[in-house]
Amino acid sequence: MNLFYFLVGLLAGKKTARVNESAVLLLAHGTPDVLGEMAAYLKLVTGGRGLPQHVVEELQHRYAEIGLREEPTAEGPHLTRWTLMQAALLEKKLKQRVYVGMRNWKPFIADTVKQMQKDGVKKITAICLAPQNSRTSVGLYRRALTDAVGESMQVEFLAGWAEHPLLARAFAEKMRFALERAHYQAAGGKVAVLFTAHAVPCRTIQASVKPVKHHGMVLATQPDTYAIECKATAKLIAKQMQDVLDERDWYFSFQSQGLSGGPWIGPTVEETLSSLKAAGYDHVVLQPVGFLCDHVEILYDIDIAFQQTAKELGLTISRAESLNDSPTLIAALEDLVQHGVSVERPAPAAGSAVEVLSVLAPVEALAGANA
Repeated sequence: MNLFYFLVGLLAGKKTARVNESAVLLLAHGTPDVLGEMAAYLKLVTGGRGLPQHVVEELQHRYAEIGLREEPTAEGPHLTRWTLMQAALLEKKLKQRVYVGMRNWKPFIADTVKQMQKDGVKKITAICLAPQNSRTSVGLYRRALTDAVGESMQVEFLAGWAEHPLLARAFAEKMRFALERAHYQAAGGKVAVLFTAHAVPCRTIQASVKPVKHHGMVLATQPDTYAIECKATAKLIAKQMQDVLDERDWYFSFQSQGLSGGPWIGPTVEETLSSLKAAGYDHVVLQPVGFLCDHVEILYDIDIAFQQTAKELGLTISRAESLNDSPTLIAALEDLVQHGVSVERPAPAAGSAVEVLSVLAPVEALAGANA
């Protein structure tokens, strides 16, 4: 066990939490611990299909750029490190056991559930750390947990908390500082804010005549609210910043489109940056609103790839700091445990026009590796 996990284990130990029949489970995507695990990890991400070797090598390159190595590092991979820290901080607030389960890597959801059973847990309050609800991504978390639990425990599954006021406040706190810094650096130039969320394949969210299969799940035919919820989060952040952010100066796009073939929702960040440059903006501050901590889609896609795009456009970009160990985020998670998801939104009627989305042309792709 490396030093970081040892310290997190101490912080999240039983001495700080009640040992009873109820516990909290944070659900996250998962990420490989070393570069050599990439092929196996991507096979899980793609539902068992696996990916060509050149795609595996490209992802290894990207992860290496943000610090992943052939051997485990003392601090651990970013996503795992921060999720464990969030669990430890939440446990300290709740005085209740908080566990972590990953869908695509260690600690796997099934393994965590087994540990919870051994610890005598009878009721799980599960929080999906993807705030915007999607029947595919969130649905896969739900299915993994349901399969692992069976009939052995009672489960309260909390998802779709995109409009939680403390989530918006946590993001706004980070953006306020980043925007202030950007205005100073721009020295009177035009500054825009660009909120982003992870793109998904169009077929997984659009209404269809026949059911669509995705990772072994049969999707419902009605449209999905994922894109609407992503933009709802952005609107709430902007509203909390209306004293310093003009309504005309913030925008939204989808990032990290996969390379799995078939259309993905857009517009892309690259397209939007080009449009903002043409509109006369000098500096753009990005903030991904679907990610609660640092990982490859932030540290590589934004901090490296989009920086190169901006440089080629003659545009300056910066990024709001990730939430990571934000006390306001931890307060949001605490409130979810105590009060659940209180915001209710009616589901769109079948066949309704949920929202007009830009559809990207099929590409030879990194198969949702950045999902």
